[in-house]
Amino acid sequence: MPASVPSPSSYSARDDFATADDRDTHAGLRAGLRLALILVAAFMVVLDFSIVNVALPSIERELGVTTPVVQWVVTGYAIAFGGLLILGGRAADLLGRRRMFIAGLIVFSLASLAGGLARDPVLLVASRVVQGAGAAVVAPAAFSLITTSFPAGPRRARAIGLYGSISAVGFVSGQVLGGVLVEWTSWRSVFLVNVPVGLAAAVLAPRILRGPDTRAKAARDGRQSGGTRAGRHLDVRGAVLITAAVALVVFGVSQGDVLGWTSLPVAGTLAAAAAVAACFGVAEARHPEPLVRPRLLLRPGLRNGAALAFLLGVWNGGELLVLSLYLQQALHFSPLATGLVIAPQGVAGFTTGLLGPRLAGKVGVRRMLVLTGAAAALGFAALARLPSGGYSPVLTVVILVGFGTAGTAFGSLVIASRALADGDQGLAGGVINTSRQIGAAVGAALLPAIAESMRGGVTGVTGDRAAMLTAGAAAVVATAVAWNAARDTAAAVRSAT
Repeated sequence: MPASVPSPSSYSARDDFATADDRDTHAGLRAGLRLALILVAAFMVVLDFSIVNVALPSIERELGVTTPVVQWVVTGYAIAFGGLLILGGRAADLLGRRRMFIAGLIVFSLASLAGGLARDPVLLVASRVVQGAGAAVVAPAAFSLITTSFPAGPRRARAIGLYGSISAVGFVSGQVLGGVLVEWTSWRSVFLVNVPVGLAAAVLAPRILRGPDTRAKAARDGRQSGGTRAGRHLDVRGAVLITAAVALVVFGVSQGDVLGWTSLPVAGTLAAAAAVAACFGVAEARHPEPLVRPRLLLRPGLRNGAALAFLLGVWNGGELLVLSLYLQQALHFSPLATGLVIAPQGVAGFTTGLLGPRLAGKVGVRRMLVLTGAAAALGFAALARLPSGGYSPVLTVVILVGFGTAGTAFGSLVIASRALADGDQGLAGGVINTSRQIGAAVGAALLPAIAESMRGGVTGVTGDRAAMLTAGAAAVVATAVAWNAARDTAAAVRSAT
């Protein structure tokens, strides 16, 4: 039953005297709590990408492992998270969004506990893989809970805006919080900090996220559309193929800079990923209940949203890594000082999440995407003039990057989920998150490789500047994608009138 309608067991005589304002206040409070819980969980998942990066040197020293080995703490998480996102999104649609949200939180929290207590690098990497699997369930379930809990219009736009800003803020906050925790406590705290938050969210979720059984609703939708079993069975073959394809892509891209892009393991992995992806396409076209309906991917909104999410991942995943390394290695800043320099980017991102829906309401989502993409490109152009020593006011242009990142995240989610049925919202969240994760893997491998290969001059600033220009190029392409989407929309409106 709807969350705003009290259950019979909670009904009492005093409800007869409740005014409409009282009921509206109660419904508004419950909606606010629901959104807050979802955003906390989403923030925790995104935070874990960057917070662990700061702890890698400490992990390497304490466990006595080499740099390539400790990098698997990041790579293992990325492969599991990226590979399972689409499966996690479809499972949320079919098995119940709240159920999968809670299950993912429990898995994520327990894996975080195991990672924080690990005394062996193998156990640490294994816990990160399981943690990534839990995150792959939480992320798309959280997005679909937002899009199905709030009616289309300003309320949903505001909720998606906050959800998009959480992605931008989480990446940056990880740098700050990771620096604080590593300097003042231990690297283990970057894992253990998730445990109480995740378990508390899992305990509160059954009460706060009360609502209809989405699995039953999917079955009803299937019967109404003429299917006899639609929405009841998960396409296992498709799930295995898409998970393998995405995992192989993430592995190949993340190891390209380590093993060499032309090495047999990397080239073979990427070729295998292409072959598996082709098999997935053929299998889905023939399956009566496919994991991903091919026609769904042909929708312009979902296609453009996925492209924007990929480009956003390229510049966001690479920029933060290059800038963090530059500040610590070239300018010799501490991890905490590095986080504080980058912090304005997160503040700008959060502010954009609050104001983005209002801006989109005035100029339209697609025009807003053009504006935010251009702002990010300008920010990176300014960062191409990184100082060769000491702090410089030019670093404040990370505010422009934060505005562009959060605005693009919000806009890509809106255009991807618009006009989709509730039964496809989890899948849409999986597609967008997968696109962004693959983009982040590309950016994290490509931009540092450019910075390293083009080093020259004083403190190697030349390579870092080239990396920032590459990130700016990704933002320019995103601006072009948004511009074309806006033109297509305007043409469609003119033809309809």
